[in-house]
Amino acid sequence: MNRIVLLGLLHAASASQVQTNYITPHEQYSSSVGLAPSRRVAYWPNPVDCNNICVKVSYGGRVLHLLHIDTSETNYDISYDAWNYLVFGNSAVGDPRTGGGLLMETEYVSPTECHHLLDSDQLPLSAANSMAYLAPCLGQSDSWVANHHQLFNIYDPSCKYGWDEICTLDLAVSNQACCPMF
Repeated sequence: MNRIVLLGLLHAASASQVQTNYITPHEQYSSSVGLAPSRRVAYWPNPVDCNNICVKVSYGGRVLHLLHIDTSETNYDISYDAWNYLVFGNSAVGDPRTGGGLLMETEYVSPTECHHLLDSDQLPLSAANSMAYLAPCLGQSDSWVANHHQLFNIYDPSCKYGWDEICTLDLAVSNQACCPMF
């Protein structure tokens, strides 16, 4: 096989693949990796990794980008608001509808395509419960999460407990983030 064709095949194999998955709406959600909540989230059967955190979901000519924030047993779940928009064209806040799973196109895309879901260029993580996720990402110094995260002094995945303040992390000193005292 000629070298140019082989290089083209290797590039195609590493590119994101569009898949068709049975997508179900999920009314309540939180994040086991410590990501602050959003109305545009996805729970996939595969674990959240350090680069593939942005999912493009398409249905009926509509497209949304969602943050992959957690895993599910076997389902491809998305937030109810995102599902409502994809299926009916409106947010569930103003026009809630009922329904179940539908076949939709999905693909992982660059995390920069989910930038509009973040308040800054940083992935907001809870300092209290994201270390098991963040530490391996920091070990991959070229990963997106290693270079684009921010720790907050929040104690729970629904952001009800804690303070909206930025924490720092120095793994040479401790495996726990240091947060200001108010």
